[in-house]
Amino acid sequence: MLSYSLYIGGKDVEGVGWVYTVSAKSLLEDVFTSVRLKRALERDPDPASPAAQHPYVVGRCAVVGDDEIDLATEAAAGAVREWAAFPLAQRLEFGARFREQLIAHRETILEILVAEAHPITLARWELTCLLQGLSPESISYYESQMHAEYTHGGRRLIIRRQADGVVGIHPPQNAPLPNSGLAIPILMAGNAVVVRAPRSIALSTLYILRGLAAPLLEEMGAPPGTLNVICGRPQQTLDRWLEHPAMNDILYSGGSPEGLRFEQECLKRGKKPILELAGNDGVVVWKDADIPNAVQAITESFFGSGQICMVPNYVIVHPDIADELIERLRVATEAVRPGYPDDESVLLSPVRRSERFFALLRQALEAGGQLIAGGHRVELDGSPSQAGQFLQATAVRTDGLLDARERFDMVREETFFPLLPVVVPEPTPDDVLLDQVIDFVNANAYGLRNSLWSRSPAVVDEFVRHVRNGGMLKVNDSHIGFLPYLPTHGGTGLTSGAFGEANYPILKASHLQGVSISEGVSPRVAMLDL
Repeated sequence: MLSYSLYIGGKDVEGVGWVYTVSAKSLLEDVFTSVRLKRALERDPDPASPAAQHPYVVGRCAVVGDDEIDLATEAAAGAVREWAAFPLAQRLEFGARFREQLIAHRETILEILVAEAHPITLARWELTCLLQGLSPESISYYESQMHAEYTHGGRRLIIRRQADGVVGIHPPQNAPLPNSGLAIPILMAGNAVVVRAPRSIALSTLYILRGLAAPLLEEMGAPPGTLNVICGRPQQTLDRWLEHPAMNDILYSGGSPEGLRFEQECLKRGKKPILELAGNDGVVVWKDADIPNAVQAITESFFGSGQICMVPNYVIVHPDIADELIERLRVATEAVRPGYPDDESVLLSPVRRSERFFALLRQALEAGGQLIAGGHRVELDGSPSQAGQFLQATAVRTDGLLDARERFDMVREETFFPLLPVVVPEPTPDDVLLDQVIDFVNANAYGLRNSLWSRSPAVVDEFVRHVRNGGMLKVNDSHIGFLPYLPTHGGTGLTSGAFGEANYPILKASHLQGVSISEGVSPRVAMLDL
């Protein structure tokens, strides 16, 4: 059984209690026994007890109290000056070495993610996020953005980014590993960090940060407190961070309404909010698209039962190929099935609350939508059941582009379910239709990722030149795949708030500074020098 204390100021620190993780597979096999074990252990957390030795029990993490939250922030504040003074090359090397550790411990990381209810295919994708964000190519790009030097008039001119200071990181419970992993580039910027692991799914965060990153920092001679990892309730932790004068930035992941309110609270207190909120990503399929590959990308919508912010949330398909694409999508959607998370063919995760799913589906059908596939709760074996733990992968055809957002809530809003609307525009001349599609994508209140499928260089060029919305555009590619150099997170509008853009954490948690170093220059002459 994995067991993690709080990690504060370079030491393992006792908390005020423990939370236990039981395997996702056990919750599907015998939910009563699994929940009973978890509750019993959290009342009496003896690691030597028979309950703690049960094969369903995967691990435990210490829970933080108010005093320990403040202690972690103060430990980070005490470390940041010394850590920020480490040479940039050394901090970038830390990121490269951490990536090597991820690769060396890949199988253990995947096992933990599967135990935390991530289907194995989704788990591999999440790990890829960290690996690409720390690839040699990406680190090279970060280096180019962090420091540049020039000479002018006998002066040494420097444009550099300086660390903001202490950064709190609040990852979501649906994808804590890739989001808590954003601590690494934030550390590379020279910040000290405090990471709050979600109580319900803490092990993967503790494993990669306490188990892999912390020893590397110790080897480098980083001051104690450079990295701190705690596990606690979200509001409790955020409230303490907002109140603490030493906390400079807070990276917040969550829903858009809550995140935008949190943004205002940060600004009131002079803290920088870095927001990772909801997405409502669109995929556009033009009439000359590679339809089989486009369907593969579209069905990424169902990864983790759609409970991932950057999966496709709606499709716009050219009316000339709509019937063919929808038929292929029907077949692909019906092949998506539930199962145990260690099954290579499984994409769906359990969905506990489904009232919103059925309300959205009902509203779409009443407004004229046509069910393509799915629409029911199902058991582990795929049989329909009102008490099933899974929702079928579901696709709905809606006709008409211009008023699609007004008529269908599932088109306008992030659904966070395996529920995909396919919008078929009215037959329109191609030049007019392309303008309408681009305007539709740009008018999206969210702006995480957008995709296009087309073989036409002219269509691709028009789309890329004119789509302003989103932190990422993908053309003829996996919608959710990660690439070197390009950002893994961030966007515009309701996705990242008023200051939203593609999120390179090493840049977001730092600020530009210009430096001029000269010798023997008369200030009066320099003031007027052209």
